[in-house]
Amino acid sequence: QVQLVESGGGLVQAGGSLRLSCAASGRTFSRYVMGWFRQAPGKGREFVSGISGSGGSTNYADSVKGRFTISRDNTKNTVYLQMNSLKPEDTAVYYCAARGLAVVTATPSTYGYWGQGTQVTVSS
Repeated sequence: QVQLVESGGGLVQAGGSLRLSCAASGRTFSRYVMGWFRQAPGKGREFVSGISGSGGSTNYADSVKGRFTISRDNTKNTVYLQMNSLKPEDTAVYYCAARGLAVVTATPSTYGYWGQGTQVTVSS
C-alpha cells in the first residue's frame, strides 16, 4: 500500500511559478513510477508528467514541456513538480499517482494509488 499526500498548490499570476510536492508512505518508494495528472472543471484527468523509480527517465505532456520539471528524492519519499511560466490553462486540480511497474505511462487507469489532489489556479 502507498499513501500519497500532495501539497504546494495555490493561486498565482500568469508567468509565475509553483512547486508541488507529493509525499509517499512506505519503504519501497523507489520501486514506484510516479506521475502527475491534472483535471480541470468539466474535463477528464490529463497526464502531466511521470518519472521512473530511479529518476533516470521522465516524460512530459507536450503542453508542459519546457515549463514543468518533475523530480524525486527517494531518501525523502517525495516527488516534485516544478511549474514555471504558468498559464491560465494550467488551472486544475493536480494529482499525484503511483504505479507499481517500471514504465511511465500516461493512462490514469494504469496507476493504482492516488493522492487527494491540490488546487492550482493561474490568474490572467
